[in-house]
Amino acid sequence: MTAVTQDQVQAATQPETSSSRPFSAFERMVAWRYLRSRRKEAFISVIAGFSFIGIMLGVATLIIVMAVMNGFRTELISRILGINGHMIVQPIDGPLNNYAELATKFSGVKGVTMAIPLVEGQVLAQGIGDSSTGALVRGIRADDLSKMKSVSDHIQSGDLVGFASGSGVAIGSRMAEQLGITVGGTITLTSPNGDVTPLGMNPRVKAYTVSAIYEIGMSEYDSTIIFMPLEEAQLYFNAEGLVQSIEIFV
Repeated sequence: MTAVTQDQVQAATQPETSSSRPFSAFERMVAWRYLRSRRKEAFISVIAGFSFIGIMLGVATLIIVMAVMNGFRTELISRILGINGHMIVQPIDGPLNNYAELATKFSGVKGVTMAIPLVEGQVLAQGIGDSSTGALVRGIRADDLSKMKSVSDHIQSGDLVGFASGSGVAIGSRMAEQLGITVGGTITLTSPNGDVTPLGMNPRVKAYTVSAIYEIGMSEYDSTIIFMPLEEAQLYFNAEGLVQSIEIFV
């Protein structure tokens, strides 16, 4: 095996000022001495070459898998947190009726990007024919929905004009496909918590016009969540002037 002289080591380890290569000259020199083929060491050189290729493929596979997983994790978290707040404020002793004032105060705190009052409730959504599915209605103000870029920037068809006027709702693309509904169509919502009568609780049934169809990219959201104007949701769920929570985005 050829020896490396002290002069060669000193020359190879000198800093390279004119190049920004990932490996130094000394590292390249040592790698070349062990990888190049010589007559007496041809077999050893072949083994070293196969080892080098195996290590290269293993490291490349590890880097690719880690990059894919990190990208998937970032995309998943951004989609989840794009529609759900980082913190939730809920009342303890009394109803949350001063939500507008509290949302304004929370929005003024440094680091807070949005504070969204919400009314939520489970319903049965019915479309054309006998098609139906369970859904989560989220009552939200029109301005807050416009600020929620994960929804407002991914409107597949329609717009939020009807939603802002309080006469329409926004549903996900998978729900629209499942129920056979398009923009301008009607979706019927049935809530078990309706009006109290002498005969008991009657379910509340009401039809709404679909003004927008969004597609976030997560089937759990695109197939279950219905966005409804806040005031209409308060009337529908018997919560006039109240909200259930305030979601805070930081």
